[in-house]
Amino acid sequence: MQSTQIIGLIISALPILIAITFHEVSHGYVAYKLGDPTAKFAGRLTLNPIPHIDLFGTIILPLMLYYVTGGKFVFGYAKPVPINPMNFKKPREGMAISAAAGPVTNMLLATASFIILRGLIMPAAAVSPETVTNTVLRPLAMIMQSSIVVNVVLGVFNMIPMPPLDGGRVLTGLLPYKQAMLFSRIEPFGFIIVIVLIYSGIANHIIMPVIDFFLRLFQLY
Repeated sequence: MQSTQIIGLIISALPILIAITFHEVSHGYVAYKLGDPTAKFAGRLTLNPIPHIDLFGTIILPLMLYYVTGGKFVFGYAKPVPINPMNFKKPREGMAISAAAGPVTNMLLATASFIILRGLIMPAAAVSPETVTNTVLRPLAMIMQSSIVVNVVLGVFNMIPMPPLDGGRVLTGLLPYKQAMLFSRIEPFGFIIVIVLIYSGIANHIIMPVIDFFLRLFQLY
């Protein structure tokens, strides 16, 4: 791995950790507000990233993707927050809302990173000494840019309408009961289907245009 890739990976590490931690906590927090205390009792309503870290999804997978794609595509995930839909007054609707909370949170984090970048860091760089810009503001700008990309990718990817991804759970909550039950049977094979779609290139025609759309909104591409 080249030195530039190592630097890029270090810069991306913090945004990835924050993105997946907030993603999972938002699932549990919204579920708690809707009447399910499972995540709270499991100690998962914490912004401490350690309880959320999954060895493969949080560490190995992002490293592999960063290396293979040259830093252009980084994706990761944390340990899923436990949710018991039977604690909701309306189980299917509650599950759909709590599932949507993760991607929505990622988009909010991307927006917040954009505001910090354009509203604080860039104006400060314009009036700061060069040494401050190079040693402090430029690395912060790179972290915010990475945060935008990571959160957009995580948010969009998770909204693929395929269980067990968040989009699949949202769609299950929106479908009529019989169709929802049939659709939910796909869940054991969901990740396999998603992997096939990605490696076959089919997903690129579905996911990448959406990711590019949001990145253009944030003026990164």
